[in-house]
Amino acid sequence: MTGMDASDTDLKKELDATLRARRELGEEYEPALVDSFLEKVEQRLDGTVERRVRRHLAEQQMVVARESRSPRSSDSWGERFGFGIVSLVLAIPLSAIGGGVAHLPGLMVAWAGIVGVNAVQALRHTLPLRRDRDKPSSDWED
Repeated sequence: MTGMDASDTDLKKELDATLRARRELGEEYEPALVDSFLEKVEQRLDGTVERRVRRHLAEQQMVVARESRSPRSSDSWGERFGFGIVSLVLAIPLSAIGGGVAHLPGLMVAWAGIVGVNAVQALRHTLPLRRDRDKPSSDWED
């Protein structure tokens, strides 16, 4: 039995007990019996709503925690500037090696690599990452 089936079974037992008590006690106790039964139903509904709200809040906290750890949160102008400086410093020996070993074609390959790495780094910071692909369609679904 799932949790909902067990809850329905318990609720049905409560209703049967309330109806038996009404038959035994008579009509004068009917309002009190109905109020008692409705109070139990309300308690079950409150518990269900409270669990769903707690689960929803926990999911929202997880989303916030994941977003705070995303690589975009560490994105800064200094990081990009530093990457550019390092790539230019490394370009000098790479140009010398490429030009010395394979002349002009080697120099062109070295610079194509440098430009490619810098382009990927620049695109990484400008294009948004798709992190909401597996997000549920509704926040209140079970």
